[in-house]
Amino acid sequence: MNVQFKKGVLELCVLVLLDKQDRYGYELVQKISDQIEISEGSVYPLLRRLTKEEYFTTYLQESTEGPPRKYYKLTEKGREYLHELLTEWNEFSNGVDQLIKEGAGK
Repeated sequence: MNVQFKKGVLELCVLVLLDKQDRYGYELVQKISDQIEISEGSVYPLLRRLTKEEYFTTYLQESTEGPPRKYYKLTEKGREYLHELLTEWNEFSNGVDQLIKEGAGK
């Protein structure tokens, strides 16, 4: 898949997943990788940036499989940002879909 496509939607994917429940970094990578081929290294800088921008808070939770895990929790500011992105995404994807239909002659 085109790298620029992935870069553009990765932020939205992370926010959507955190809207449902708190998750730790590797869990986010796995969940996204189930649908889109991404590298683990692309998610962590994004998590740091979005935390710095106060869209997430973090907390440590003990793990039965090793050291404590850092969980990310969506803030109210993050939830508002997610809804803005979803609106933009829907407008954008609908527009692209329409152009594809026109261009493909369907």
